[in-house]
Amino acid sequence: MSAPHDYPEEALAILARRFRLLSEPTRLRLLCILSAEERSVGDLADQLGCTQANVSKHLGQLADEGLVSRRKAGLNTYYRVADESVFTLCDSAWIAARRHLDARAEAVRGDREAPAAEAG
Repeated sequence: MSAPHDYPEEALAILARRFRLLSEPTRLRLLCILSAEERSVGDLADQLGCTQANVSKHLGQLADEGLVSRRKAGLNTYYRVADESVFTLCDSAWIAARRHLDARAEAVRGDREAPAAEAG
């Protein structure tokens, strides 16, 4: 019987590639912006304060992994989120990270308060 999370090697490689893709804050910001509506590369570059070339590079990587899709309209290319499940993944990771950060903050507070309580 296999373990519940016994992924085949190919799946591990795909997951690692997906996590590497999502490890770049600019790509996460792009996904967040695109979660509201379809946007052009120029609009995204203006909003992020990046060059169009930089935004295009990141969008290309997201498109290659199927997270965004694009459509051409004249001289412009418009992008939108193609796989909404990315937000479920991000929400889950954020909840876990917040829980960890809150626990660490509570431990630090406890460490600072312990000597004062013992002295009294």
